[in-house]
Amino acid sequence: MKCKSFDRFFETIANKTRMKIINVLFVKPLSVSEICKETNEEQSKISHNLKVLKDCRIIESKSEGKKRIYSLNKETMLPLMQLVEKHVSKYCGKSCMRLK
Repeated sequence: MKCKSFDRFFETIANKTRMKIINVLFVKPLSVSEICKETNEEQSKISHNLKVLKDCRIIESKSEGKKRIYSLNKETMLPLMQLVEKHVSKYCGKSCMRLK
């Protein structure tokens, strides 16, 4: 087990702003300005946190014209978030709702 890698992963997703970003990208891929609108956070804060998420390969990005579109890593994070949603629905009830 790579404990430091595990620590880095969980520290990365434990941040409230990053979790907001993960939650909105779980719904659909978005641009920075769309993420700002959905999370009600400033662009500089979102951009900083997108970099952290991208460095850990939690999210991916692609260019569409002049915009960058961000999405969850389809190989690992999308299935993980689906599993988390299943767990939350089954065991956490109304006390664990998706962050907005």
